[in-house]
Amino acid sequence: MTNDNKKDDFIFGLRPVIEAIEAGKTIDKIFVQNALQGPIYAELKAALAKNKIRPNYVPVEKLNRFTRKNHQGVVAFISDVPFYKVEDIVPQLFEEGKTPFLLILDRLTDVRNFGAICRTAECVGIDAIIIPEKGGAPINSDAIKTSAGAIYNIKICKENNLAHAVDFLQQSGITVFAASEKAQKLIYDVNFSEPCAIVMGNEETGISKEVLHHSDEKIKLPIEGKTQSLNVSVACGAILYEAVRQKILK
Repeated sequence: MTNDNKKDDFIFGLRPVIEAIEAGKTIDKIFVQNALQGPIYAELKAALAKNKIRPNYVPVEKLNRFTRKNHQGVVAFISDVPFYKVEDIVPQLFEEGKTPFLLILDRLTDVRNFGAICRTAECVGIDAIIIPEKGGAPINSDAIKTSAGAIYNIKICKENNLAHAVDFLQQSGITVFAASEKAQKLIYDVNFSEPCAIVMGNEETGISKEVLHHSDEKIKLPIEGKTQSLNVSVACGAILYEAVRQKILK
């Protein structure tokens, strides 16, 4: 997180953050100073627990990078994009007679990559994007701008544990494909026309071992040149459009 965040993306101070939570504001990320104490902090802690918001506990130096003003040990990033839960979205898709088409982004950290992927995902008809509560890019004004506003037209599900989310999808009859350079199968050798979810990993480290282990199939794009990998948003676009091609020809 850098200081180029727009001022309206975050708020700070114990009381303002408590009021934002109680007013139903969507909290993208919240950072709380390590070992913070006091009666007002106890109120904040209760509000976080009541609304199932998981804070990131950090040293005060990190909070000071967000703002030089008196943050009182808490900074919260606000999103005007609502968040959903995958266990609510999937049953609804089946009830509507749809073939679920989902995207899982495992700890993507670059805001512009995230925005670009959201734009492509909305164009191809992805029903929902699943992201982790911690470790992912903030859904701020930069992400919205890069997505050309597509984020407003696609459901974003925040999950505490992506591996558990993968398990839930599989139990719901959805096949989970993990994009990995070490995979044996090409994207052209698997069936995307049935209910499916595609996992894309972190820009540097790829998909976490836990999520990779829980996935049904590992898939990859063919690489013919000397450069051994693609930008994650480009790779995601190529995979999503192969899935669309299969769905059209089904």
